[in-house]
Amino acid sequence: MPPETPTTFEQFSLAAGVLQAVREIGYEAPSPIQAEAVPPLLAGRDLIGQAQTGTGKTAAFALPLLSNLDLAVRQPQVLVLTPTRELAIQVAEAMQTYARHLEGFHVVPIYGGQSMEGQLRQFARGVHVVVGTPGRIQDHLRRKSLKLDRLSSIVIDEADEMLRMGFIDDVKGILDEAPPTRQIALFSATMPSAIRKVVSEYLRDPVVVKIKSATATVATVTQRFWEVAGVHKLTALTRILEVEEFDAMLVFVRTRNATVELAEKLEARGFASAALSGDLSQSLRERTVERLKSGALDIVVATDVAARGLHVERISHVINYDVPYDTEAYVHRVGRTARAGRAGQAILFVSPRERPMLRAIERATGHPIAPMRLPTSEDIVNRRVAKFKQAISEAIDSQDLTPFDSVVAEYQREHDADPAKVAAALAYLAQKDRPLRPARAEEPAPPPAAPTPAPTRAAAKTGVARRRYRIEVGREHKVEPKNIVGAIANETGIPSRSIGSIEIHRTYSTVELPDGMPQKVLAKLRKVRVGGRPLRIDIQR
Repeated sequence: MPPETPTTFEQFSLAAGVLQAVREIGYEAPSPIQAEAVPPLLAGRDLIGQAQTGTGKTAAFALPLLSNLDLAVRQPQVLVLTPTRELAIQVAEAMQTYARHLEGFHVVPIYGGQSMEGQLRQFARGVHVVVGTPGRIQDHLRRKSLKLDRLSSIVIDEADEMLRMGFIDDVKGILDEAPPTRQIALFSATMPSAIRKVVSEYLRDPVVVKIKSATATVATVTQRFWEVAGVHKLTALTRILEVEEFDAMLVFVRTRNATVELAEKLEARGFASAALSGDLSQSLRERTVERLKSGALDIVVATDVAARGLHVERISHVINYDVPYDTEAYVHRVGRTARAGRAGQAILFVSPRERPMLRAIERATGHPIAPMRLPTSEDIVNRRVAKFKQAISEAIDSQDLTPFDSVVAEYQREHDADPAKVAAALAYLAQKDRPLRPARAEEPAPPPAAPTPAPTRAAAKTGVARRRYRIEVGREHKVEPKNIVGAIANETGIPSRSIGSIEIHRTYSTVELPDGMPQKVLAKLRKVRVGGRPLRIDIQR
């Protein structure tokens, strides 16, 4: 029987430091190419990986090869050949990230256009991994500044692109210089005859891994991309949420840590949001999905793993906040919308460096993805005003306004007020927590999730030094700032004017209290209950 395909990174025999980095990054499960390529590379086998750009292949070779390093040997043990300087930098950065807990690890990217002297200095310091373009690697081999006698592994990344750019002879020359015992991993989206010739000449009994990309997206999904530039991604998402007509939305991020962080930031901006990641219990997952179905939630921030099998008809929009690891993941993400024959919208956030992934998605799906214009502050103002007018019309059409007519009429008589001024004042009262006009041109002013009570505002003028504490009650416990102020003031005797700003999040809150609080007072506060729950107060870390 063939061995079972790994579904977690813990199932690989990765070095402890590498596995720790993977956990911290928040990767949940190996992508298909990682699941199939990591075990043979760990075992020292040669490998052919036939996969498109953006399938997660960098981690597929980086994790096992880093795990096999001898850190005591400060000479090149892994050589990664890339067709472009951009890819060399990207791979080197990824290597550094995965090796963050490998003490003394050093990787150097080398490519044309850099100072040769700078590269020589880096070699002199000692290096474990070299990532570079074939031409510059050949330059160093000719100078004898790069020695390959301790080399254990070579990675040829995007071999077909190397061929297209005329580097294949340089690649073969480098392979000829390497020790005969070296391990080779070759990755290529296609396998033209010249690449097959390199494989037959240099690789020994290679394991072959082929990853098929999905080739179709739902025909009723409109796909757009926004190039991340000049505006923060969170600001961009907030603008889109303000202007787009959506029923429910699924926002995809890469890591489970990011699901919680982004969901809380959206909650703070007044959007009904929740996180959905692989570490949620089944009961909590089911409750979150049910809230999305019922309309109690409008936005779910999810990872690819957590969203598998998620079928909610009211999801009208999918936002790829983080670019997916591979084209297959993109197709699965987009497939969460346009259910039951409905139309759907998919938006992809792409940085300039991630443009190759955008092109790979277009090739794999057979559909061009159109650029989108980010909504401006004027768009947001127009949208807010239109929604407010619509709400007025709906109230006039559907509500019995007779009791209010009499109140307004009385006010007009008593104050000899202009009816238009009265209407404007009522509009202000209705919208004061969600201004029709943003406070700044750059970013829509979010409605305050937790308005600061008057005692807190007064406290800002006292000049008291304060420290921020975390308490374990939040919005989902029906807690308001006044409840927190009242509980703290009543139970400890701290004047309400000495209590600083309060921020209420979904599951917890923070509060500023005078610096140097006695331990006795803190011990008492930990047991104080608000909304039926103990505060369990602690310093905000």
